Amino acid sequence: MNISKRVTQIKKSAIHEMTRLSKQYDDVAFLSWAKPTSGTPEHINKAAISAIKKGLTGGYSQSDGLPELREEIVKKLVRDNKINADISELLVTVGAIEGLAAAIMATIDPGDEVILPTPTYSTHIRQVELASGKPVLVPLLEDSNFDLDIEAIKKAVTSKTKAIVYCSPSNPTGTVFSEMQLREIAKIALENNLTVITDEAYEYFTFDDHQHFSLASIPEMKKNVISVFTFTKSYAMTGWRIGYLHADKELIPQIKKAHIPLAICAPVVSQYAAIAALKGSQDCISEFRKHYFQTRNLMCERLDNLSSVFEYIKPGGSYLMFPKILREQGNNSFEFSKKILKDIQVSTTPGIAFGPTGESHIRLSFCVSEGMINKAFDRMDKYFE
Repeated sequence: MNISKRVTQIKKSAIHEMTRLSKQYDDVAFLSWAKPTSGTPEHINKAAISAIKKGLTGGYSQSDGLPELREEIVKKLVRDNKINADISELLVTVGAIEGLAAAIMATIDPGDEVILPTPTYSTHIRQVELASGKPVLVPLLEDSNFDLDIEAIKKAVTSKTKAIVYCSPSNPTGTVFSEMQLREIAKIALENNLTVITDEAYEYFTFDDHQHFSLASIPEMKKNVISVFTFTKSYAMTGWRIGYLHADKELIPQIKKAHIPLAICAPVVSQYAAIAALKGSQDCISEFRKHYFQTRNLMCERLDNLSSVFEYIKPGGSYLMFPKILREQGNNSFEFSKKILKDIQVSTTPGIAFGPTGESHIRLSFCVSEGMINKAFDRMDKYFE
């Protein structure tokens, strides 16, 4: 049996392993899934059904995506991200994940280094490895609310560095990197001719005084940034697998060379659903944000009652948080997550899934109902008393 060394060296996903283990138990309280539980808004569903009935979804679209969808994305980028875009600078993808994969494949060669502030979404690291690149993991400053360590990033740049990949608001920490810090990343990129690949999946979900900032809104960065977005989080469209990326029009044909072998095109029915999402009322985003704000605060309150077990940083965005484990087995997050799943049927995500600096933490999702949060924490309160 011939199996690629590149693939065999990638560790099994702790995220998906916990999902598999959770299926062995009844009545699990899930805090591990980073997917909205609210369901896709009805006007989006109706638009997809209408497109099917009209016979519009049976074939491929052009690989870039439907022109009407890209025209609506242009409007959204100008309005919400202050990115002056053209449809020639857009590529509709199979979720943000495929867009990120295509961007990385088009950016690096085997042996090239990619800087990733960590902990970060595990898929970012794996995508670099699958492209035969070398992930260079630069720890976030946990004592400073998981902020970027700008000086450490500067020192990590070598002659082999080709790109920086980051996620803001962050998965798993919920950190919203400030405009000031991201402008420092832009300076590093321009001084060293690096490509910055941004994962902006949680762009709409920021709280308190935190504001999302898109690096591509800086005119000087036009040729040095690939911005990746998704409908998954904003419109609760996890299963539709629809996202998009923005890059300089000279870069798009090169990224398409990776996109076409990976996907040909995004699902056409999902593209029609995405058109409806952008053209319809945006009230659903406001409602989701309000719900996540409430569930974040509830989760923080419940964690306060377990201060001997966890310490945490209140997330400024996303619908995720990353408490540190203070109790036994805290230095092995996978064992800790397995133990509370087995003993009290509470499903969490081990921090080690997000890079070495994620160890001793667990990721908790608050995109669930208040009832689910209370069920999980009622069990933990009793278990750790």
